[in-house]
Amino acid sequence: MAAATGLIGRPGGLSGTAGPRLVAAAALLAAWQALAMSGLLFRDVVPPLQALAAGLFAVLADRAFWANAAVTGGELVTALLSGGVLGVAVGLVFGVSGFLAAAFERWMIWLAPTPKIILFPVLIMLCGVGPGSKVAMGAVSCFFPVLLSTAAAVRGVDPVLLRVARSFRARGDQTLFKVYLPATVAPMLNGVRLGFGVALIGVLLAETKLSNQGIGFAVMQAYARFDMPRMYGLLILVVGFAAAVNIGLGYGARRAAGVTTVKGSQ
Repeated sequence: MAAATGLIGRPGGLSGTAGPRLVAAAALLAAWQALAMSGLLFRDVVPPLQALAAGLFAVLADRAFWANAAVTGGELVTALLSGGVLGVAVGLVFGVSGFLAAAFERWMIWLAPTPKIILFPVLIMLCGVGPGSKVAMGAVSCFFPVLLSTAAAVRGVDPVLLRVARSFRARGDQTLFKVYLPATVAPMLNGVRLGFGVALIGVLLAETKLSNQGIGFAVMQAYARFDMPRMYGLLILVVGFAAAVNIGLGYGARRAAGVTTVKGSQ
């Protein structure tokens, strides 16, 4: 009970953040409605809130939306698994091997901020115009932040843990699974958070450029018909989904960091 009271009373606790966030959300909605009713912009460019709500419910009731969501979800999950697993593997190698890190990591750092959409024509030639090119776009986008976060996390492992592993004559695989991975779970999850965001952007961008299915395609279809309530409804769902996944990964990273800290202090 005391712990719960302390959590609620802290500036970073529930009551310290919920109030300002609700006020900010209400102010944003009020500003949107005021702009929609002001007549300063063409009326369908900024629809009133009631039109947005109707468009959102219409999207959720449309079977085509769920079919497109399944396509985008499959492409996103495949991109995260391929790009994320490869990023973790290469990051572990770079973190352990100083020679390979010195040889290649600087190139990774230079390539990481490059807009990956410029690679899309190459990915189309390599993977075709189907889902493969969208998956490749998301995987390439996800790979770099996961790699760099993992490599930095491995280099940050407490040297005492490594000396203890060597004193017990732990094999390489034992050191990997008993020392490196437990100590780097939280930083890797933070890297996956970044990777998820850019992978989602990559997949959606690819769908807007060359696709006949997926959420990105559905957004462009609504835009082409100037169906702004539907387009905004789709965007609201994408933002809500991204925020939910980000919150979940952030919670997992904090939990992993707490578990690692407790184990390290025992």
